[in-house]
Amino acid sequence: MTAKNYRLLTLLSCIGMFLVLVVGVTVTNTDSGRGCGTDWPLCNGKFVPAYTLESMVEYSHRAVSGIEGLLVAAAFVATWMIRPRSREALIYAGSALLFTILQAALGAMAVIWPTSDAVLATHFGISLIAFSSTWLLSAWAKRRVLDNGKGSIRRTSYSRIPASIFGWTTAILVYCMGVVYLGAYIRHTQSAGGCIGWPLCNGELVPELTNATGPVFAHRLGAVIMLIAVVLLLVLVRNKTEGNKELLSIAKLSVALVVTQVLSGWLLTSTLHNEDVYVFTSLLHTIIISALFSSLCLLAVRAKQMSSRR
Repeated sequence: MTAKNYRLLTLLSCIGMFLVLVVGVTVTNTDSGRGCGTDWPLCNGKFVPAYTLESMVEYSHRAVSGIEGLLVAAAFVATWMIRPRSREALIYAGSALLFTILQAALGAMAVIWPTSDAVLATHFGISLIAFSSTWLLSAWAKRRVLDNGKGSIRRTSYSRIPASIFGWTTAILVYCMGVVYLGAYIRHTQSAGGCIGWPLCNGELVPELTNATGPVFAHRLGAVIMLIAVVLLLVLVRNKTEGNKELLSIAKLSVALVVTQVLSGWLLTSTLHNEDVYVFTSLLHTIIISALFSSLCLLAVRAKQMSSRR
């Protein structure tokens, strides 16, 4: 496989996983999870289901996921065939394949058997990791050049930076996953109405943390801390990397995304009682956090590769 075709394949697998995320969130937002009944992989016992909004949304999710599964498998095989093999690329490709399989299995179990909201929130977390893995693989393909005919890899050079940047980025990544999980849990339990208004919650800086208000307020507070942490990470990257353009650009992108994410949270709250608009604002919220998580993953990977213990 030529370098151009390999990069295209990894890009398509990344775009495909993004579409899986988008359609999956649409399933949740339109309450279409039972659009195909308890049948899987068929839909209400048919290969092509009768048309209803719920069945078509759910079946579209399955179809997109199936096509993406083939793309991820093809990317893994193509990565395996590169000579000499890259351990880094195989980790990304293998992770994408593993979490795609886990995502499909958990989705099937959610259809066939009653599943708790906590498990459904975990399903989104698995999808997010699968998407980030395809993002990292596509980024790797852009950084590497395959020699024509030989399939060998020419490595890029980079300057060394303090190991603390990798450590802080990893800590923020773990924290980000916690905030994401809480947001997914709120969405699946339909608890977003626990906090009315923005930035105050029910007109108070610190509301009474009962019923749905507690998780929603915790999610908002987590988002604010996330914003501060990513901004401080940008300052750290700028001060400690001696102007490393690649890391600085990724850190700046992460700050832009986390600011946009907070603003999209305000938009989400503002459209809470307009179901037709809320479907799209919730989707926007999910798209931004997916890009933010993947951006931080890339920053962590590149920081690790460039770091040196001092």
